[in-house]
Amino acid sequence: MPDNSRRPVQLVLRDDSLERTRVTVFFRLILAIPHFIWWALWGVGAAILLPFHWIWALCTGLPASGLHSFYALYVRYSAQLYSYVSLAADPYPGFVGDPGKYAVEVEIAGPERQPRWTILLRLFLALPPLILAAVLVGGGGGGSGSRSSGSESDTTGFALQATGVLTTIAVLLWFSCLVRGRSPRGLRDLALYCIGYAAQAYGYFALLSSRYPDSSPALTNPAPQPDHPIRARLEDDRRRARMIVLFRALLVLPHLVWLILWGVVVFFAVIVNWLCALFAGQVPGGLHRFVSAYLRYQTHVYAFLFLAANPFPGFMGHPGTYPYELEIDPPAPQHRAVTFFRIVLAVPALMVSSALGTVLLVCGVGGWVVALFTARMPAGLRDVVAFCVRYGAQVNAYLWILTDRYPYSGPTLATGFVEPGPDAGAPSAPERIPPLAPEAAAPPGWAPPVAPAPTTWRPDAPEAP
Repeated sequence: MPDNSRRPVQLVLRDDSLERTRVTVFFRLILAIPHFIWWALWGVGAAILLPFHWIWALCTGLPASGLHSFYALYVRYSAQLYSYVSLAADPYPGFVGDPGKYAVEVEIAGPERQPRWTILLRLFLALPPLILAAVLVGGGGGGSGSRSSGSESDTTGFALQATGVLTTIAVLLWFSCLVRGRSPRGLRDLALYCIGYAAQAYGYFALLSSRYPDSSPALTNPAPQPDHPIRARLEDDRRRARMIVLFRALLVLPHLVWLILWGVVVFFAVIVNWLCALFAGQVPGGLHRFVSAYLRYQTHVYAFLFLAANPFPGFMGHPGTYPYELEIDPPAPQHRAVTFFRIVLAVPALMVSSALGTVLLVCGVGGWVVALFTARMPAGLRDVVAFCVRYGAQVNAYLWILTDRYPYSGPTLATGFVEPGPDAGAPSAPERIPPLAPEAAAPPGWAPPVAPAPTTWRPDAPEAP
C-alpha cells in the first residue's frame, strides 16, 4: 500500500504556473552552463566525502549532521537544476540549494537514526531505485555526485548526459513552450514525477533517509487528466499467485501469438478507419467496436504481463471482464485535418510512449522479483505500470483513429475537470512546510487499495471550483 504521508525526501510544487518566458526557453541550455559547471564540481566533492559519510553512519547509526546538510543541499539543488533545464519550472535557480526559494522544492528531514545493516548494504539495496531513477532522468541521475564508484564520468557528467524519460520530456517541452509560451500540464507533471523519484533514490543512497523510495506517482500530486474518451480503471488488491508470477512469460505466449494474428486484421481495419474518418468525418460503429476490442484485449495482456493485474486474461477483450479495464467511448466526429496528419501529429506521443516503454520493462521486472518472494506487487511499481499501460493505450487509440483526442501524459489514472490557469491541477505547497508534516490525505486518482477488498482508483471527477 503506498504511503501518502509526507516522506523524509519529498518533492512539492510551490508555484503551479505553466507560463514560460520564450526568451529564456530558447536560451535555456546556455543559461544553465554555469549551473552545469558548479553542479559537476559539487558532485566531485560529494563523491569524495561519501565514503566518510558512510563510515560515520555505520559506526554511530546516525549520519553526521554537517554531511547530512551537505548532501541534502546537493540533492535539492540537483532537483532545482533539473526542473529548470527540463522546463518543469521557469525561474532561474540559485546555486546553493536553499530550501523554500524555488518553484520546485525537495523537502528533506533532518538526520535520523538508521539500522546499521541497511547502511552496510545500502549500495546493494539502492540498486533497484537507482536503476529506475536512471531510466526516468537519465544516466546523470541528478545525483551522480552521490556515487562512490570512483568513476570521474559519474561525478562530472553533463546534467542530461544520458537519455531518459526526462530528456524526452525536456525536448518536447522546449518546442511547446517556445511556440505557445506555456508548458502542457501533463508533460510538466510527468517531469515532476521523474525528478521527485530521482530525489528519493539518490537521497536514500546518500543516507539522507532509511525509508525506501516509493515509486507511486501519487507522491507528486499529479492533476487528474481532463475527461478523455479512453480511460483506464484498476481494481486490484496487489495479491499475486507465485506460480502464475513464476511462469508469467510462458503463460502470456498464447496471448502474444493471438495479438499478432488479430493485429494483422486490425492493421487493415485501421486503414479503413482512416479513410472513413477522412471523408465522412467519423469512424463506422462496427469498425470502432472491432478495433476497440483489440485495444482493450491488448491492454489486458500488457497489464497481466507486467503484473498490474493478477488474473489470466480472456482472449476476446470483452469490457468489464478484467481488473484493469479500458473504458472506450462510442465513435464521435473527428476533425478531418487532424485525421489527415495523424501520423505526424502522433510523433511526440510516440516519443513519450517509447521512453515509458523502458520504464514499463524495469518496473515489470522489479515487480516480478518482489511478487515472486512476497506474493504481492509493490503498490508504487503497480501504479507506474498502470500509468504506462494507460498512456500506451491512449497513443494506440489516437493512431488507430478511435479518437482525435490527444493522449494525456500526466502520471495518473484519474479523470476529472482541470481548471485552466496557474492555480489549477497539482496542489502546490503552502508558504512554509515543516520537514515532516502530519499524515496527508491520499491525492486524487491514486487512492491506495485496502486489502483484501479491491478498491477502484478512478474516483468521481472533482467538482469545479
